[in-house]
Amino acid sequence: MRFLKWLTGSLLLIAAWTAVMLFGATEGWFRQPIAPTGDARAFKDAAVAYLEADASASIAFVLIESGQIFDTYYSERIKPDTLFPVASMSKWFTAYGVMTLIQAGKIDLDAPVATYLTRWSLPPSEFDNAQVTTRSLLSHTAGLTDGLGFGDYEAGDTVPGIVESLDHPRTSSGHPVVIRVGRAPGTEWGYSGGGYLILELLVVEVSGQRFGDYMEQAVFVPLGMTRSTYGFLGDRENVAVSLTADGEVAPYYQYAASGATGLATTADDLMNFVKAQVPQAEVAPLTPGTVKQMRTPEAVLLGLPIWGLGTILYAETDTGDYVFGHGGQNEPAINSEARLNPDTGDGVIVLVTGDPSLATQLGFLWVIWQTGRPDFLGLEAEVRRMIPWVGLGIVVIVLGTGIGFWRTRPTGS
Repeated sequence: MRFLKWLTGSLLLIAAWTAVMLFGATEGWFRQPIAPTGDARAFKDAAVAYLEADASASIAFVLIESGQIFDTYYSERIKPDTLFPVASMSKWFTAYGVMTLIQAGKIDLDAPVATYLTRWSLPPSEFDNAQVTTRSLLSHTAGLTDGLGFGDYEAGDTVPGIVESLDHPRTSSGHPVVIRVGRAPGTEWGYSGGGYLILELLVVEVSGQRFGDYMEQAVFVPLGMTRSTYGFLGDRENVAVSLTADGEVAPYYQYAASGATGLATTADDLMNFVKAQVPQAEVAPLTPGTVKQMRTPEAVLLGLPIWGLGTILYAETDTGDYVFGHGGQNEPAINSEARLNPDTGDGVIVLVTGDPSLATQLGFLWVIWQTGRPDFLGLEAEVRRMIPWVGLGIVVIVLGTGIGFWRTRPTGS
Protein backbone atom coordinates (compact mmCIF):
# COMPACT_ATOMS: atom_id res chain seq x y z
CA MET A 1 0.00 0.00 0.00
CA ARG A 2 2.81 2.38 0.93
CA PHE A 3 4.56 1.65 -2.34
CA LEU A 4 1.38 2.37 -4.32
CA LYS A 5 1.00 5.76 -2.60
CA TRP A 6 4.54 6.75 -3.50
CA LEU A 7 4.12 5.47 -7.04
CA THR A 8 0.86 7.38 -7.45
CA GLY A 9 2.47 10.55 -6.12
CA SER A 10 5.40 10.12 -8.48
CA LEU A 11 3.12 9.64 -11.49
CA LEU A 12 1.05 12.69 -10.54
CA LEU A 13 4.20 14.81 -10.26
CA ILE A 14 5.42 13.55 -13.65
CA ALA A 15 2.05 14.35 -15.23
CA ALA A 16 1.97 17.83 -13.68
CA TRP A 17 5.57 18.57 -14.68
CA THR A 18 4.97 17.41 -18.26
CA ALA A 19 1.73 19.41 -18.54
CA VAL A 20 3.33 22.59 -17.19
CA MET A 21 6.33 22.32 -19.52
CA LEU A 22 4.28 21.58 -22.62
CA PHE A 23 1.70 24.26 -21.83
CA GLY A 24 4.50 26.71 -21.15
CA ALA A 25 6.06 25.88 -24.52
CA THR A 26 2.79 26.66 -26.32
CA GLU A 27 2.45 29.93 -24.38
CA GLY A 28 6.02 31.08 -25.04
CA TRP A 29 7.17 30.93 -21.40
CA PHE A 30 10.57 29.63 -22.41
CA ARG A 31 11.15 31.90 -25.41
CA GLN A 32 12.96 35.20 -25.07
CA PRO A 33 11.97 37.66 -27.85
CA ILE A 34 14.89 38.81 -30.01
CA ALA A 35 14.12 42.42 -29.02
CA PRO A 36 12.33 44.18 -26.17
CA THR A 37 8.56 44.25 -26.61
CA GLY A 38 7.42 47.42 -28.37
CA ASP A 39 10.93 48.43 -29.49
CA ALA A 40 10.62 48.36 -33.27
CA ARG A 41 14.13 49.71 -33.83
CA ALA A 42 15.66 46.94 -31.74
CA PHE A 43 13.58 44.32 -33.55
CA LYS A 44 14.59 45.66 -36.95
CA ASP A 45 18.27 45.60 -36.02
CA ALA A 46 18.02 42.06 -34.65
CA ALA A 47 16.05 40.91 -37.69
CA VAL A 48 18.61 42.32 -40.13
CA ALA A 49 21.42 40.55 -38.27
CA TYR A 50 19.38 37.34 -38.46
CA LEU A 51 18.76 37.77 -42.20
CA GLU A 52 22.33 38.69 -43.03
CA ALA A 53 23.53 35.43 -41.52
CA ASP A 54 22.43 33.88 -44.85
CA ALA A 55 24.71 35.86 -47.11
CA SER A 56 23.71 34.08 -50.33
CA ALA A 57 19.93 34.68 -50.18
CA SER A 58 18.07 37.49 -51.94
CA ILE A 59 15.89 39.25 -49.38
CA ALA A 60 13.28 41.99 -49.07
CA PHE A 61 12.20 42.82 -45.50
CA VAL A 62 9.62 45.39 -44.41
CA LEU A 63 8.73 46.15 -40.79
CA ILE A 64 5.33 47.79 -40.35
CA GLU A 65 4.22 49.85 -37.37
CA SER A 66 0.68 51.20 -36.98
CA GLY A 67 -0.11 50.45 -40.62
CA GLN A 68 2.90 52.32 -42.02
CA ILE A 69 6.41 51.34 -43.04
CA PHE A 70 8.73 51.65 -40.04
CA ASP A 71 11.89 50.50 -41.81
CA THR A 72 13.12 48.20 -44.57
CA TYR A 73 16.07 46.06 -45.52
CA TYR A 74 17.04 44.86 -48.99
CA SER A 75 19.95 42.61 -49.85
CA GLU A 76 22.28 43.41 -52.71
CA ARG A 77 20.55 44.08 -56.07
CA ILE A 78 17.09 43.90 -54.46
CA LYS A 79 14.81 46.96 -54.56
CA PRO A 80 11.32 47.76 -53.23
CA ASP A 81 9.89 46.98 -56.70
CA THR A 82 11.83 43.77 -57.34
CA LEU A 83 9.54 40.86 -58.17
CA PHE A 84 9.63 37.72 -56.01
CA PRO A 85 7.60 34.53 -56.53
CA VAL A 86 5.56 34.02 -53.35
CA ALA A 87 4.36 30.41 -53.76
CA SER A 88 1.38 29.59 -51.50
CA MET A 89 0.99 33.17 -50.33
CA SER A 90 -0.90 33.36 -53.63
CA LYS A 91 -3.81 31.72 -51.83
CA TRP A 92 -4.32 34.79 -49.62
CA PHE A 93 -4.72 36.96 -52.72
CA THR A 94 -7.07 34.45 -54.32
CA ALA A 95 -9.18 34.44 -51.17
CA TYR A 96 -9.22 38.25 -51.22
CA GLY A 97 -10.41 38.18 -54.84
CA VAL A 98 -13.12 35.64 -54.02
CA MET A 99 -14.27 37.82 -51.13
CA THR A 100 -14.76 40.79 -53.48
CA LEU A 101 -17.29 38.66 -55.37
CA ILE A 102 -18.93 37.56 -52.12
CA GLN A 103 -19.09 41.15 -50.90
CA ALA A 104 -20.73 42.11 -54.21
CA GLY A 105 -23.38 39.43 -53.69
CA LYS A 106 -22.26 37.33 -56.67
CA ILE A 107 -21.27 34.30 -54.58
CA ASP A 108 -22.97 32.83 -51.53
CA LEU A 109 -20.32 31.56 -49.09
CA ASP A 110 -22.45 28.62 -48.04
CA ALA A 111 -23.99 27.56 -51.33
CA PRO A 112 -22.56 24.45 -53.00
CA VAL A 113 -19.64 25.59 -55.12
CA ALA A 114 -21.05 23.44 -57.91
CA THR A 115 -23.83 26.03 -58.19
CA TYR A 116 -21.38 28.33 -59.98
CA LEU A 117 -19.29 25.84 -61.98
CA THR A 118 -20.20 24.75 -65.50
CA ARG A 119 -16.82 23.63 -66.90
CA TRP A 120 -15.81 21.09 -64.26
CA SER A 121 -17.28 19.15 -61.37
CA LEU A 122 -15.86 17.16 -58.48
CA PRO A 123 -15.62 13.43 -59.26
CA PRO A 124 -18.14 11.20 -57.48
CA SER A 125 -17.16 9.82 -54.09
CA GLU A 126 -18.79 8.23 -51.05
CA PHE A 127 -19.34 11.74 -49.68
CA ASP A 128 -21.83 14.44 -50.66
CA ASN A 129 -20.12 16.86 -53.06
CA ALA A 130 -22.98 19.31 -52.53
CA GLN A 131 -21.54 20.04 -49.07
CA VAL A 132 -18.41 21.53 -50.65
CA THR A 133 -18.93 25.28 -50.36
CA THR A 134 -16.84 28.36 -51.02
CA ARG A 135 -16.45 28.77 -47.26
CA SER A 136 -15.06 25.26 -46.86
CA LEU A 137 -12.69 25.63 -49.83
CA LEU A 138 -11.31 28.91 -48.50
CA SER A 139 -10.68 27.38 -45.06
CA HIS A 140 -9.36 23.98 -46.23
CA THR A 141 -12.29 22.18 -44.59
CA ALA A 142 -13.98 20.90 -47.76
CA GLY A 143 -12.80 17.32 -47.25
CA LEU A 144 -10.45 17.37 -50.24
CA THR A 145 -7.51 14.99 -49.79
CA ASP A 146 -5.18 15.97 -52.65
CA GLY A 147 -2.57 17.63 -50.42
CA LEU A 148 -1.23 19.55 -53.45
CA GLY A 149 1.77 20.72 -53.78
CA PHE A 150 1.64 21.68 -57.52
CA GLY A 151 4.60 20.80 -59.72
CA ASP A 152 6.39 23.42 -61.79
CA TYR A 153 6.70 23.78 -65.56
CA GLU A 154 9.90 24.77 -67.30
CA ALA A 155 10.17 27.79 -69.57
CA GLY A 156 9.54 25.88 -72.80
CA ASP A 157 6.65 23.77 -71.51
CA THR A 158 3.04 24.31 -72.53
CA VAL A 159 1.10 25.10 -69.38
CA PRO A 160 -2.30 23.39 -69.21
CA GLY A 161 -5.52 25.26 -68.54
CA ILE A 162 -7.51 25.21 -65.32
CA VAL A 163 -9.83 22.34 -66.26
CA GLU A 164 -7.00 20.15 -67.52
CA SER A 165 -5.07 20.85 -64.33
CA LEU A 166 -8.10 19.96 -62.22
CA ASP A 167 -8.42 16.65 -64.06
CA HIS A 168 -4.69 15.87 -64.17
CA PRO A 169 -2.76 18.02 -61.70
CA ARG A 170 1.04 17.93 -61.83
CA THR A 171 2.23 17.35 -58.29
CA SER A 172 5.43 18.53 -56.65
CA SER A 173 5.87 15.02 -55.24
CA GLY A 174 5.63 13.39 -58.66
CA HIS A 175 2.93 11.03 -57.40
CA PRO A 176 -0.48 11.13 -59.12
CA VAL A 177 -3.38 12.50 -57.11
CA VAL A 178 -7.05 13.16 -57.76
CA ILE A 179 -8.81 16.35 -56.66
CA ARG A 180 -11.79 14.79 -54.94
CA VAL A 181 -13.64 14.66 -51.63
CA GLY A 182 -11.98 12.00 -49.47
CA ARG A 183 -13.44 12.83 -46.06
CA ALA A 184 -16.74 14.27 -44.87
CA PRO A 185 -16.82 18.00 -45.75
CA GLY A 186 -16.73 20.30 -42.74
CA THR A 187 -15.43 17.71 -40.30
CA GLU A 188 -11.72 18.55 -40.19
CA TRP A 189 -8.98 20.73 -41.62
CA GLY A 190 -6.80 19.39 -44.44
CA TYR A 191 -4.57 21.60 -46.57
CA SER A 192 -5.62 21.43 -50.21
CA GLY A 193 -3.99 23.18 -53.13
CA GLY A 194 -6.66 21.59 -55.30
CA GLY A 195 -9.30 23.55 -53.42
CA TYR A 196 -7.67 26.78 -54.50
CA LEU A 197 -7.53 25.64 -58.11
CA ILE A 198 -11.30 25.17 -57.82
CA LEU A 199 -11.57 28.69 -56.38
CA GLU A 200 -9.55 30.01 -59.33
CA LEU A 201 -12.10 28.44 -61.67
CA LEU A 202 -14.89 29.91 -59.52
CA VAL A 203 -13.52 33.42 -60.06
CA VAL A 204 -13.31 32.80 -63.80
CA GLU A 205 -16.85 31.45 -64.06
CA VAL A 206 -18.52 34.09 -61.89
CA SER A 207 -16.61 37.11 -63.23
CA GLY A 208 -16.59 36.02 -66.87
CA GLN A 209 -12.91 37.06 -67.06
CA ARG A 210 -9.57 35.34 -67.04
CA PHE A 211 -8.33 34.90 -63.49
CA GLY A 212 -5.38 37.25 -63.84
CA ASP A 213 -7.51 39.90 -65.52
CA TYR A 214 -10.08 39.83 -62.74
CA MET A 215 -7.43 40.04 -60.03
CA GLU A 216 -5.82 42.96 -61.85
CA GLN A 217 -9.11 44.84 -62.07
CA ALA A 218 -10.58 44.00 -58.67
CA VAL A 219 -7.48 43.88 -56.44
CA PHE A 220 -4.19 45.02 -57.94
CA VAL A 221 -5.26 48.27 -59.60
CA PRO A 222 -7.41 49.54 -56.69
CA LEU A 223 -4.53 48.86 -54.29
CA GLY A 224 -1.83 50.38 -56.49
CA MET A 225 -0.09 47.03 -56.94
CA THR A 226 1.59 47.97 -60.18
CA ARG A 227 3.99 45.06 -60.66
CA SER A 228 2.18 42.02 -59.27
CA THR A 229 1.72 39.35 -61.92
CA TYR A 230 0.85 35.74 -62.67
CA GLY A 231 3.08 35.88 -65.76
CA PHE A 232 6.33 33.99 -66.36
CA LEU A 233 9.14 35.70 -64.46
CA GLY A 234 11.65 34.82 -67.16
CA ASP A 235 9.93 37.42 -69.35
CA ARG A 236 10.07 40.20 -66.72
CA GLU A 237 12.66 42.72 -65.67
CA ASN A 238 13.85 43.49 -62.13
CA VAL A 239 13.20 40.01 -60.76
CA ALA A 240 14.95 38.41 -57.79
CA VAL A 241 17.41 35.83 -59.08
CA SER A 242 16.08 32.29 -58.72
CA LEU A 243 18.41 30.52 -56.29
CA THR A 244 18.74 27.08 -54.74
CA ALA A 245 19.35 26.63 -51.01
CA ASP A 246 23.06 26.35 -51.87
CA GLY A 247 23.05 29.75 -53.57
CA GLU A 248 23.26 28.31 -57.07
CA VAL A 249 21.36 30.09 -59.85
CA ALA A 250 18.27 28.12 -60.91
CA PRO A 251 15.76 28.60 -63.75
CA TYR A 252 12.46 30.42 -63.39
CA TYR A 253 9.40 28.21 -63.57
CA GLN A 254 5.84 28.50 -64.83
CA TYR A 255 2.81 27.54 -62.74
CA ALA A 256 -0.46 25.99 -63.88
CA ALA A 257 -2.27 26.86 -60.64
CA SER A 258 -2.13 30.66 -60.51
CA GLY A 259 -4.58 30.92 -57.63
CA ALA A 260 -2.70 28.40 -55.48
CA THR A 261 0.94 29.18 -56.17
CA GLY A 262 1.53 31.36 -59.23
CA LEU A 263 1.71 34.95 -57.97
CA ALA A 264 4.82 37.11 -58.04
CA THR A 265 4.81 40.43 -56.21
CA THR A 266 7.10 43.06 -54.72
CA ALA A 267 7.70 44.44 -51.26
CA ASP A 268 6.01 47.69 -52.30
CA ASP A 269 2.94 45.94 -53.72
CA LEU A 270 2.68 43.59 -50.77
CA MET A 271 2.86 46.56 -48.41
CA ASN A 272 -0.14 48.09 -50.18
CA PHE A 273 -2.03 44.80 -49.85
CA VAL A 274 -1.24 44.52 -46.13
CA LYS A 275 -2.10 48.18 -45.43
CA ALA A 276 -5.53 47.62 -46.98
CA GLN A 277 -6.27 45.06 -44.24
CA VAL A 278 -5.40 47.02 -41.12
CA PRO A 279 -8.49 48.21 -39.23
CA GLN A 280 -7.51 51.82 -39.98
CA ALA A 281 -7.58 51.33 -43.76
CA GLU A 282 -9.54 54.14 -45.40
CA VAL A 283 -10.09 52.90 -48.97
CA ALA A 284 -9.88 49.27 -50.05
CA PRO A 285 -11.83 46.80 -52.19
CA LEU A 286 -12.96 44.96 -49.06
CA THR A 287 -14.68 46.62 -46.12
CA PRO A 288 -13.17 46.26 -42.61
CA GLY A 289 -16.07 43.91 -41.79
CA THR A 290 -15.23 41.60 -44.69
CA VAL A 291 -11.54 41.60 -43.74
CA LYS A 292 -12.54 40.78 -40.17
CA GLN A 293 -14.62 37.91 -41.53
CA MET A 294 -11.54 36.55 -43.32
CA ARG A 295 -9.68 36.21 -40.02
CA THR A 296 -12.61 34.76 -38.07
CA PRO A 297 -11.75 31.14 -37.16
CA GLU A 298 -13.14 28.52 -39.51
CA ALA A 299 -10.76 25.61 -38.90
CA VAL A 300 -9.37 24.15 -35.68
CA LEU A 301 -6.41 21.82 -35.15
CA LEU A 302 -5.64 20.27 -31.75
CA GLY A 303 -8.07 22.72 -30.19
CA LEU A 304 -6.39 25.78 -31.71
CA PRO A 305 -8.04 28.07 -34.28
CA ILE A 306 -5.64 27.95 -37.25
CA TRP A 307 -7.44 29.16 -40.39
CA GLY A 308 -9.95 31.75 -41.47
CA LEU A 309 -11.31 32.41 -44.96
CA GLY A 310 -8.00 32.21 -46.81
CA THR A 311 -5.85 33.48 -43.96
CA ILE A 312 -3.59 31.66 -41.53
CA LEU A 313 -4.34 32.53 -37.90
CA TYR A 314 -0.87 32.47 -36.41
CA ALA A 315 -1.55 33.39 -32.78
CA GLU A 316 -4.17 35.02 -30.59
CA THR A 317 -3.71 38.71 -29.80
CA ASP A 318 -4.31 40.52 -26.50
CA THR A 319 -7.87 41.42 -27.54
CA GLY A 320 -8.81 37.90 -28.61
CA ASP A 321 -8.31 38.67 -32.30
CA TYR A 322 -5.65 36.90 -34.37
CA VAL A 323 -2.35 37.70 -35.99
CA PHE A 324 -3.13 36.74 -39.57
CA GLY A 325 -1.61 36.55 -43.03
CA HIS A 326 -0.06 33.85 -45.18
CA GLY A 327 3.26 32.38 -46.20
CA GLY A 328 4.63 30.34 -49.04
CA GLN A 329 7.39 27.87 -49.82
CA ASN A 330 8.38 26.32 -53.12
CA GLU A 331 11.31 25.01 -55.13
CA PRO A 332 14.10 25.75 -55.77
CA ALA A 333 14.25 27.76 -52.51
CA ILE A 334 11.37 30.23 -52.41
CA ASN A 335 10.02 31.45 -49.08
CA SER A 336 7.61 34.29 -48.31
CA GLU A 337 5.77 35.61 -45.27
CA ALA A 338 3.40 38.48 -44.50
CA ARG A 339 1.82 38.76 -41.05
CA LEU A 340 -0.34 41.45 -39.49
CA ASN A 341 -1.50 42.19 -35.95
CA PRO A 342 -4.96 43.83 -36.21
CA ASP A 343 -4.73 45.14 -32.63
CA THR A 344 -1.83 47.43 -33.47
CA GLY A 345 -1.61 47.60 -37.26
CA ASP A 346 1.94 46.24 -36.91
CA GLY A 347 3.17 43.76 -39.46
CA VAL A 348 6.10 42.12 -41.15
CA ILE A 349 6.88 41.22 -44.77
CA VAL A 350 9.73 38.92 -45.78
CA LEU A 351 10.42 37.78 -49.35
CA VAL A 352 13.29 35.37 -49.98
CA THR A 353 14.92 33.35 -52.74
CA GLY A 354 17.84 31.09 -51.88
CA ASP A 355 16.60 29.85 -48.51
CA PRO A 356 13.54 27.58 -48.06
CA SER A 357 12.64 28.68 -44.52
CA LEU A 358 14.30 32.02 -43.65
CA ALA A 359 11.13 34.10 -44.11
CA THR A 360 9.05 31.67 -42.05
CA GLN A 361 11.63 31.63 -39.26
CA LEU A 362 11.68 35.42 -39.05
CA GLY A 363 7.88 35.51 -39.12
CA PHE A 364 7.91 33.13 -36.15
CA LEU A 365 10.28 35.42 -34.24
CA TRP A 366 8.12 38.45 -35.08
CA VAL A 367 4.97 36.77 -33.70
CA ILE A 368 6.75 36.00 -30.42
CA TRP A 369 7.96 39.61 -30.25
CA GLN A 370 4.43 40.89 -30.92
CA THR A 371 2.37 38.55 -28.76
CA GLY A 372 4.75 36.66 -26.48
CA ARG A 373 3.38 33.42 -27.96
CA PRO A 374 4.79 31.12 -30.65
CA ASP A 375 2.69 30.79 -33.78
CA PHE A 376 0.92 27.48 -34.23
CA LEU A 377 3.19 26.50 -37.13
CA GLY A 378 6.11 26.46 -34.71
CA LEU A 379 4.39 24.68 -31.83
CA GLU A 380 5.71 21.26 -32.76
CA ALA A 381 9.29 22.57 -32.77
CA GLU A 382 8.71 24.33 -29.44
CA VAL A 383 7.38 21.14 -27.88
CA ARG A 384 10.36 19.16 -29.23
CA ARG A 385 12.67 21.77 -27.73
CA MET A 386 11.17 21.10 -24.30
CA ILE A 387 11.33 17.29 -24.45
CA PRO A 388 14.87 17.09 -22.97
CA TRP A 389 13.72 19.28 -20.05
CA VAL A 390 10.63 17.14 -19.59
CA GLY A 391 12.86 14.06 -19.53
CA LEU A 392 15.27 15.66 -17.06
CA GLY A 393 12.36 16.58 -14.78
CA ILE A 394 11.03 13.03 -14.91
CA VAL A 395 14.44 11.66 -13.95
CA VAL A 396 14.65 14.09 -11.00
CA ILE A 397 11.11 13.18 -9.87
CA VAL A 398 11.78 9.45 -10.09
CA LEU A 399 15.08 9.76 -8.21
CA GLY A 400 13.57 12.10 -5.62
CA THR A 401 10.56 9.92 -4.91
CA GLY A 402 12.77 6.82 -4.84
CA ILE A 403 15.07 8.40 -2.28
CA GLY A 404 12.08 9.65 -0.28
CA PHE A 405 10.50 6.21 -0.33
CA TRP A 406 13.71 4.62 0.88
CA ARG A 407 14.41 7.14 3.64
CA THR A 408 10.89 6.95 5.06
CA ARG A 409 10.72 3.16 5.11
CA PRO A 410 9.64 1.70 8.46
CA THR A 411 12.62 0.98 10.68
CA GLY A 412 13.26 -2.61 11.66
CA SER A 413 11.59 -3.99 8.60
